[in-house]
This record gives sequence, structure tokens and C-alpha cells, in this order.
Amino acid sequence: MGHLSLGLIETIGLVAAIEAADAAVKSANVTLVGYELTKGGGMTVVKIQGDVGAVSAAVAAAATAAGKVNRVVSTKVIARPAAGIEGMVVNKDTVGAVRKTAES
Repeated sequence: MGHLSLGLIETIGLVAAIEAADAAVKSANVTLVGYELTKGGGMTVVKIQGDVGAVSAAVAAAATAAGKVNRVVSTKVIARPAAGIEGMVVNKDTVGAVRKTAES
């Protein structure tokens, strides 16, 4: 993750999360890290990264788009995530994430 900002969009339902992810990557120069289904409640968290301006714009667009499908529970932009946060962002439950291996 390094110097990249992190954007999180938490929605009710996978369809709203897909809508959020689509809007985010189409609206700004961000990378989709993946998504994570939360334990209970039908919530899904979409995770994106990029520079802070792009992530802020993408999160706003994602929240608007997802809100038209279902409820957006919360959003957050973290400008410079602290060292060690990456393990919480990209973990065994993150679907679609490219994980670093010992060889890479």
C-alpha cells in the first residue's frame, strides 16, 4: 500500500457493492483492491486505493451510485494509512485482492 491512500465503502448487499466498485474505478484513477463480505448483516466493504484526491472523488461517486441500489452504511478515506494497516485491508477474506507472496 505504501504511500497510497485507502478508500472504504461499506454497503448493504453485494449488488450495491458492485455498483460502488464500478462507479469508483470509472470516476477516478483508483485501483480496486477487492471487497470483503462482513460477518452478518449482509454488508460488503469495497476497498480502493490511489492518490488522496482520486480516492476522495471515487468514494463520493461510489457512495452516490451504491445509495441508488441499497443503503450505504459508511465511507472512509484514509490519506496515509499507518504501517501495518495493510494486513487488515488485504487479508484472507478480501476477494479479488492480489496478495504478495514470498517470491514477489
